[in-house]
Amino acid sequence: MHEKILVTGGAGFIGSHLCERLLADGYQVASVDNFNDHYDPQIKRENIDTIQHRFNSGYFRSYEADIRSLEDVLFLLELEKPDAIIHLAALAGVRPSIEKPELYMDVNICGTQTLLSACVKKNIGHFVFASSSSVYGNNSKVPFAESDGVESPISPYAASKKAGELLCHTYSHLYPIQTSCLRFFTVYGPRQRPDLAIHAFSKKIMEGKEICLFGDGGTQRDYTYIDDIIDGVRKALIHNLSASETAAKRYDIFNLGESRVISLGEMVACLEKVIGKKALIKRVPMAAGDVVCTYADISKSRQILKYSPQTSFEEGVIHFIEWMRRKEVAILKAS
Repeated sequence: MHEKILVTGGAGFIGSHLCERLLADGYQVASVDNFNDHYDPQIKRENIDTIQHRFNSGYFRSYEADIRSLEDVLFLLELEKPDAIIHLAALAGVRPSIEKPELYMDVNICGTQTLLSACVKKNIGHFVFASSSSVYGNNSKVPFAESDGVESPISPYAASKKAGELLCHTYSHLYPIQTSCLRFFTVYGPRQRPDLAIHAFSKKIMEGKEICLFGDGGTQRDYTYIDDIIDGVRKALIHNLSASETAAKRYDIFNLGESRVISLGEMVACLEKVIGKKALIKRVPMAAGDVVCTYADISKSRQILKYSPQTSFEEGVIHFIEWMRRKEVAILKAS
């Protein structure tokens, strides 16, 4: 296998895992990331260092660039000549998007449009876009299916992801670009961003610090372990690459979730059990922009992509806490 894949956001949580999996599968991989300070950029640099130490440098290259710069993107595409782009780069998070909506629209929408324009100019016919379960908003029908209406996002982040899907549809209609949009459902696991609930709660429980529990603890999420998400992205890429440029259907959407809901209260209880320590809980009102429930119907992904998540929430939490503890030991040794 000699296909070359460009991964945007390759230094991030999902991106770094994806780069490793693609390299292990025999692909050549180029990562592009601007290492912004949305969270500590040193974490992302360490992710890249881990990849470079594990794999032959001849099959992996990392670039620091901004996807909003058409000049930079065109230069990279000319240099690398990838067979496909997997577009993960984005500003993520519902609550920060309410504070900085203009920045989210600039990065998530303009960045996506820039990449698609570059695909046209450089004749790249395969594009995989990381969307989000946030596009479903407070959909009253559960589980969420790809055919459900998504006209009512309730955060700027969700709106930016829906806009990205629309751009993908437009470009796949106008040009021979095979496009797959993947709606991720609450991804967690080793290297998870430190601001996300499972990571932030685990750290505070371990340290004996108070955690803020939004609402009554009844909100539900479809938590999806990182290995299952990466397997879904890989299968979507294979499906995408296998389609011809003249395929009748050049655009599709797939849910990638575990298809099981866990309440906020259940999540905290699971963390307490695995960590072996009770959480100090402070109840606070539910935050603006947060949805009540996310729940993936993955029947389409099962049928077309042969996607089949294997990691239960309890098992995934065990893996995550083991990673956190190894990380703590490494930090202590380094100091």
